[in-house]
Amino acid sequence: MLTRRRALALGFTVLAGLAVPLGANQLDGTNQLDATGYDGTAKVLIRDASMVLTMDPAVGQGSLGLLEDADVLMTKNTITAVGKDLSATAGARVIDGRGKIVMPGFVDLHTHTWQSLIRGCATDKELNGWLAECVLPLYGNQPAYAEGYAGTRLSTLDAIGTGITTTTDWSHSFSADFANGSLKALADSKMRFFFSYTANTKPATLDEIRRVKKEVIDPNPLAHLQVGTHPTMQNLPNTTAAENLSKELGVALNVHVHESKTDPATGQMEALRKVGAMRPGLLMNHAVQMTDAELDELAAHDVRVAHNPLSNMRLASGVIRLPQMASRNIKVGLGIDGGTNDTTDMFNDMRAAVGLQRATAMDPTRYPQPADVLRMATLGGAEALGIDKEIGSLTPGKKADLQIIDPQALNFAPNGNWVSQLVFNAQPVNVQWVFVNGVAVKRNGQLIGVDTAKVIRDADTASDRIGVLLGRS
Repeated sequence: MLTRRRALALGFTVLAGLAVPLGANQLDGTNQLDATGYDGTAKVLIRDASMVLTMDPAVGQGSLGLLEDADVLMTKNTITAVGKDLSATAGARVIDGRGKIVMPGFVDLHTHTWQSLIRGCATDKELNGWLAECVLPLYGNQPAYAEGYAGTRLSTLDAIGTGITTTTDWSHSFSADFANGSLKALADSKMRFFFSYTANTKPATLDEIRRVKKEVIDPNPLAHLQVGTHPTMQNLPNTTAAENLSKELGVALNVHVHESKTDPATGQMEALRKVGAMRPGLLMNHAVQMTDAELDELAAHDVRVAHNPLSNMRLASGVIRLPQMASRNIKVGLGIDGGTNDTTDMFNDMRAAVGLQRATAMDPTRYPQPADVLRMATLGGAEALGIDKEIGSLTPGKKADLQIIDPQALNFAPNGNWVSQLVFNAQPVNVQWVFVNGVAVKRNGQLIGVDTAKVIRDADTASDRIGVLLGRS
């Protein structure tokens, strides 16, 4: 007998005990629906989703808070109800969730959005060789606003396509002009974002970061500031200035630590201790080459970690000690990491996070399992950023950042174990709807209000300019 859940998953509805194909007159979320009401000004009801992963055990079953055949109601920018048979109030837009998966948007805990302009650069180099060829020459040449905007515009739209609703952009901030270009593109994307502005000892740079917080970040409810630095004993003055500014502004410090095998010798941990940066909220990217004592230190100070598995693979940086971090209850999320990933695909990132641990341990039961990385990619990232009371789960009262995934595709079907298939089978093409703060930014597989051809043309032009500055052409 065809059960109701199985029928819905296959694209049928059940009427009088019979499985009936969904018809054109039924609500199906097609492009026939206009954008009115999906702009965060009204109620939107996702009805009868075959699976809702709330990430909240208090709302659904198990560690992922799973619900079957359930509804999700958004009122303006807030999730107001999750459950079965919710009523659609007058004026609400209804999206048919039959056969679909609803879950929180992904949280990208670490990236460099401008680096879409250097995709494919130095693919045979480890970290230091890659930096020398693809990044460091730009500090003397200072790319401008247009390059910052074009690269970040391309990256953010690509991120939305894979279901990412929050991104954490560690900007190299080659110049104030370049940083302002990236900031404008982040705002134009309508994503929730954290901008990590790289600080140094120059008063003009510190004043510019203060201005950006006051005039750009604070007025935007989707925007947050962090202060970035690259801690080493040689770079101690800049590390000190960054930590002092982060404390002054009341924001997190965002750092790269022990990414490659050569990093520990540069005194990165010593520098962070010396300036007093080992404190709750510190966001540490990579943290691959860590000792037991250092992991104990991270746990004791509530330091958060951005795990970037695809980047670590590409640069041959090593494999993070993820099970040991989990056993110490260190907050860990997943990051895309810009140009050393070459793909803004959180599904691929989750697969790599699972696969690296299994391959090195030769143990398929090793942490993390699919449910673990799904949590890391959503609520785990929100926890690391300190905004888990606001996003990361489909908990009533939180902001409406979510995605609707269609598993009825050649790469995903049939319905075996959807939780595992989200990690091992899903691709960005399966992401049909994306909402950020209640606003639809992707609808029926298409980005809303985006001239994709122009975005790519502008990125091509900016990439040519970056190539010249890098001496590549």
